[in-house]
Amino acid sequence: QVQLVESGGGWVQAGGSLRLSCTASGSIFRTNVMAWYRQGPGDSRELVASITRGGTGNYADSVQGRFTISRDNAKNLVSLQMNSLKTEDTSVYYCNINVTPIVGKSRDYWGQGTQVTVSS
Repeated sequence: QVQLVESGGGWVQAGGSLRLSCTASGSIFRTNVMAWYRQGPGDSRELVASITRGGTGNYADSVQGRFTISRDNAKNLVSLQMNSLKTEDTSVYYCNINVTPIVGKSRDYWGQGTQVTVSS
């Protein structure tokens, strides 16, 4: 089994910064694409940023230039540095990691979600 644990959410004023982290543990052979999604009340879950195993990042237009995704393959860790936060960034953030297990097929796993609240 594979477990994902997120940390780093919280409350911040507009213009501030937060850093989210997500660590995978368990029967992991390799982590593949890692990503962060967010979902606000009544909204569908949207992709915020993703990063390949080689370190190539992709971003939603709404966060380009403000957020930075990074990873540490040795630690099965993905992070999201969020700067210049806006009230519209308020949401529950979820990490998503595609994992190749020691036994079995690759599949996606989700973190438990962490609340980010940006106040004006």
